[in-house]
Amino acid sequence: MMLSEEELKKHIINLLERDKEFRYTVAGLIGLKEILDELRTLRKDMAKRFEEHDRKFNEILARLEKHDKRFETLERKIDSLGARWGLMSEEAFREGLKGVVERYFGGKVEKWVYEDKDGFVFGHPSVVDVDVVVRDNEHVLIEVKSNVDKSDVSILLRKGQLYEKVKGVKPKLAIVSPYVDDKAMEFAREVGIEVYTKLD
Repeated sequence: MMLSEEELKKHIINLLERDKEFRYTVAGLIGLKEILDELRTLRKDMAKRFEEHDRKFNEILARLEKHDKRFETLERKIDSLGARWGLMSEEAFREGLKGVVERYFGGKVEKWVYEDKDGFVFGHPSVVDVDVVVRDNEHVLIEVKSNVDKSDVSILLRKGQLYEKVKGVKPKLAIVSPYVDDKAMEFAREVGIEVYTKLD
Protein backbone atom coordinates (compact mmCIF):
# COMPACT_ATOMS: atom_id res chain seq x y z
CA MET A 1 0.00 0.00 0.00
CA MET A 2 1.42 3.32 -1.11
CA LEU A 3 1.30 6.17 1.44
CA SER A 4 0.58 9.68 0.35
CA GLU A 5 3.13 12.41 1.10
CA GLU A 6 0.96 13.79 3.90
CA GLU A 7 0.51 10.37 5.46
CA LEU A 8 4.24 9.70 5.22
CA LYS A 9 4.98 12.97 7.04
CA LYS A 10 2.56 12.08 9.85
CA HIS A 11 4.05 8.61 10.08
CA ILE A 12 7.60 10.01 10.39
CA ILE A 13 6.51 12.56 13.00
CA ASN A 14 4.84 9.79 15.04
CA LEU A 15 8.01 7.71 14.84
CA LEU A 16 10.12 10.66 15.96
CA GLU A 17 7.82 11.25 18.93
CA ARG A 18 7.56 7.60 19.97
CA ASP A 19 10.87 5.98 18.90
CA LYS A 20 13.88 7.48 20.66
CA GLU A 21 16.42 5.45 18.64
CA PHE A 22 14.82 6.52 15.35
CA ARG A 23 14.89 10.14 16.52
CA TYR A 24 18.67 9.95 17.25
CA THR A 25 19.31 8.23 13.95
CA VAL A 26 17.54 10.94 11.97
CA ALA A 27 19.27 13.70 13.96
CA GLY A 28 22.62 12.03 13.30
CA LEU A 29 21.93 11.79 9.58
CA ILE A 30 20.92 15.43 9.40
CA GLY A 31 24.07 16.45 11.34
CA LEU A 32 26.27 14.25 9.16
CA LYS A 33 24.91 15.84 6.01
CA GLU A 34 25.67 19.30 7.39
CA ILE A 35 29.21 18.19 8.32
CA LEU A 36 29.78 16.71 4.85
CA ASP A 37 28.52 19.91 3.22
CA GLU A 38 30.85 21.97 5.40
CA LEU A 39 33.78 19.67 4.56
CA ARG A 40 33.08 20.04 0.84
CA THR A 41 32.97 23.83 1.19
CA LEU A 42 36.16 23.78 3.28
CA ARG A 43 37.91 21.58 0.72
CA LYS A 44 37.00 24.00 -2.07
CA ASP A 45 38.24 26.95 0.01
CA MET A 46 41.50 25.17 0.81
CA ALA A 47 42.04 24.26 -2.84
CA LYS A 48 41.62 27.92 -3.79
CA ARG A 49 44.02 28.98 -1.04
CA PHE A 50 46.61 26.40 -2.12
CA GLU A 51 46.33 27.62 -5.70
CA GLU A 52 46.87 31.20 -4.49
CA HIS A 53 49.86 30.13 -2.35
CA ASP A 54 51.34 28.24 -5.30
CA ARG A 55 50.93 31.29 -7.52
CA LYS A 56 52.60 33.59 -4.94
CA PHE A 57 55.35 31.05 -4.28
CA ASN A 58 56.10 30.80 -8.02
CA GLU A 59 56.20 34.60 -8.23
CA ILE A 60 58.70 34.69 -5.34
CA LEU A 61 60.85 32.01 -7.02
CA ALA A 62 60.83 33.99 -10.28
CA ARG A 63 61.92 37.13 -8.40
CA LEU A 64 64.68 35.21 -6.63
CA GLU A 65 65.92 33.83 -9.93
CA LYS A 66 66.06 37.38 -11.32
CA HIS A 67 68.00 38.51 -8.23
CA ASP A 68 70.36 35.53 -8.57
CA LYS A 69 71.07 36.49 -12.18
CA ARG A 70 71.68 40.11 -11.16
CA PHE A 71 74.03 39.00 -8.37
CA GLU A 72 75.89 36.68 -10.75
CA THR A 73 76.30 39.55 -13.22
CA LEU A 74 77.48 41.87 -10.43
CA GLU A 75 79.87 39.22 -9.12
CA ARG A 76 81.36 38.73 -12.60
CA LYS A 77 81.81 42.49 -12.94
CA ILE A 78 83.48 42.70 -9.52
CA ASP A 79 85.75 39.75 -10.33
CA SER A 80 86.63 41.32 -13.67
CA LEU A 81 87.32 44.67 -12.02
CA GLY A 82 89.40 42.95 -9.34
CA ALA A 83 91.39 41.08 -11.95
CA ARG A 84 92.01 44.28 -13.92
CA TRP A 85 92.92 46.15 -10.74
CA GLY A 86 95.30 43.36 -9.75
CA LEU A 87 97.00 43.52 -13.16
CA MET A 88 97.16 47.30 -13.06
CA SER A 89 98.57 47.19 -9.51
CA GLU A 90 101.22 44.66 -10.54
CA GLU A 91 102.17 46.78 -13.55
CA ALA A 92 102.31 49.98 -11.47
CA PHE A 93 104.41 48.28 -8.81
CA ARG A 94 106.70 46.78 -11.44
CA GLU A 95 107.28 50.21 -12.96
CA GLY A 96 107.93 51.67 -9.51
CA LEU A 97 110.39 48.89 -8.69
CA LYS A 98 112.17 49.44 -11.98
CA GLY A 99 112.53 53.16 -11.26
CA VAL A 100 113.85 52.65 -7.72
CA VAL A 101 116.39 49.97 -8.67
CA GLU A 102 117.72 51.84 -11.69
CA ARG A 103 117.87 55.22 -9.94
CA TYR A 104 119.22 54.31 -6.50
CA PHE A 105 121.04 51.03 -6.96
CA GLY A 106 122.47 51.39 -10.42
CA GLY A 107 120.81 48.18 -11.57
CA LYS A 108 118.95 47.56 -14.78
CA VAL A 109 115.43 46.15 -14.84
CA GLU A 110 114.23 44.48 -18.00
CA LYS A 111 111.62 41.99 -19.10
CA TRP A 112 113.02 38.64 -20.20
CA VAL A 113 110.76 37.02 -22.79
CA TYR A 114 111.52 33.55 -24.14
CA GLU A 115 109.60 31.11 -26.33
CA ASP A 116 109.56 27.91 -24.31
CA LYS A 117 108.97 25.45 -27.18
CA ASP A 118 109.66 22.39 -24.99
CA GLY A 119 107.05 23.40 -22.39
CA PHE A 120 109.60 23.32 -19.57
CA VAL A 121 107.83 25.93 -17.41
CA PHE A 122 104.11 25.29 -17.94
CA GLY A 123 104.13 21.75 -19.33
CA HIS A 124 103.23 22.90 -22.85
CA PRO A 125 104.84 25.24 -25.41
CA SER A 126 104.35 28.86 -24.33
CA VAL A 127 105.94 32.27 -24.15
CA VAL A 128 107.61 32.79 -20.78
CA ASP A 129 108.27 36.24 -19.35
CA VAL A 130 109.77 37.49 -16.08
CA ASP A 131 111.28 40.69 -14.72
CA VAL A 132 115.07 40.60 -14.42
CA VAL A 133 117.31 42.91 -12.38
CA VAL A 134 120.95 42.91 -13.47
CA ARG A 135 123.54 44.57 -11.21
CA ASP A 136 127.29 43.89 -10.98
CA ASN A 137 126.87 40.72 -13.06
CA GLU A 138 124.25 39.46 -10.59
CA HIS A 139 120.94 38.43 -12.15
CA VAL A 140 117.75 38.41 -10.07
CA LEU A 141 114.43 37.16 -11.47
CA ILE A 142 111.55 38.94 -9.77
CA GLU A 143 107.94 37.81 -9.85
CA VAL A 144 105.54 40.66 -8.99
CA LYS A 145 101.97 39.46 -8.27
CA SER A 146 98.93 40.68 -6.37
CA ASN A 147 98.75 37.30 -4.57
CA VAL A 148 100.94 34.21 -4.57
CA ASP A 149 100.23 30.52 -3.94
CA LYS A 150 102.47 27.46 -4.04
CA SER A 151 102.04 26.96 -7.81
CA ASP A 152 103.36 30.50 -8.43
CA VAL A 153 106.51 29.62 -6.50
CA SER A 154 106.95 26.45 -8.59
CA ILE A 155 106.55 28.44 -11.81
CA LEU A 156 109.18 31.01 -10.76
CA LEU A 157 111.55 28.18 -9.82
CA ARG A 158 111.18 26.64 -13.29
CA LYS A 159 111.60 30.05 -14.92
CA GLY A 160 114.88 30.39 -13.03
CA GLN A 161 116.04 26.96 -14.22
CA LEU A 162 115.10 27.82 -17.81
CA TYR A 163 116.89 31.18 -17.55
CA GLU A 164 120.06 29.45 -16.35
CA LYS A 165 119.83 26.93 -19.19
CA VAL A 166 119.38 29.63 -21.85
CA LYS A 167 121.64 32.38 -20.46
CA GLY A 168 124.26 30.26 -18.74
CA VAL A 169 123.82 32.34 -15.56
CA LYS A 170 122.27 31.01 -12.35
CA PRO A 171 119.89 33.76 -11.18
CA LYS A 172 118.66 34.60 -7.73
CA LEU A 173 114.89 34.45 -7.40
CA ALA A 174 112.55 36.82 -5.59
CA ILE A 175 108.82 37.28 -5.17
CA VAL A 176 107.16 40.62 -4.39
CA SER A 177 103.50 40.45 -3.35
CA PRO A 178 101.15 41.92 -0.74
CA TYR A 179 99.71 38.44 -0.12
CA VAL A 180 101.60 35.14 -0.01
CA ASP A 181 99.81 32.12 1.45
CA ASP A 182 101.50 29.96 4.10
CA LYS A 183 102.25 26.97 1.85
CA ALA A 184 103.81 29.25 -0.77
CA MET A 185 105.95 30.97 1.87
CA GLU A 186 107.16 27.65 3.29
CA PHE A 187 107.98 26.25 -0.17
CA ALA A 188 109.79 29.45 -1.20
CA ARG A 189 112.04 29.19 1.88
CA GLU A 190 112.77 25.54 1.12
CA VAL A 191 113.96 26.31 -2.44
CA GLY A 192 115.81 29.52 -1.56
CA ILE A 193 113.46 32.09 -3.09
CA GLU A 194 113.41 35.49 -1.34
CA VAL A 195 109.89 36.70 -0.53
CA TYR A 196 109.00 40.35 0.03
CA THR A 197 105.51 40.76 1.36
CA LYS A 198 103.37 42.54 3.91
CA LEU A 199 104.33 41.78 7.52
CA ASP A 200 101.47 40.90 9.91
